[in-house]
Amino acid sequence: MHDIPHDEFERLVIDELDELPDDMVEGLDNLVFVVEDRPDDGSLDLLGLYDGVALTDRGQYGFGELPDRIILYREPLLDISHDLDELRDQIHVTLVHEIAHFYGIDDTQLHELGWA
Repeated sequence: MHDIPHDEFERLVIDELDELPDDMVEGLDNLVFVVEDRPDDGSLDLLGLYDGVALTDRGQYGFGELPDRIILYREPLLDISHDLDELRDQIHVTLVHEIAHFYGIDDTQLHELGWA
């Protein structure tokens, strides 16, 4: 798929976040969504990343904690998408996958559920 500017890609991410069910996003606390071009290693293999401590692994968590992050990687997502509809689908799946990690669902469980 052709290149989409960073700001337009961010708009697609926001649109897909708005489409997620309320019960999935209402529990997201102290979490930010970030778009980066590529992972630090420069590869196109990773579509997204949850950077934080899953709810199931948190002990005392409160005031003053830096927010967890969900990062979506623009170039890898563009690389695997053939058109805008497929890009939207890939963003959606990546968001669900990374949000699941926030809630403590691992890759094995995600695979069993069809989201990995």
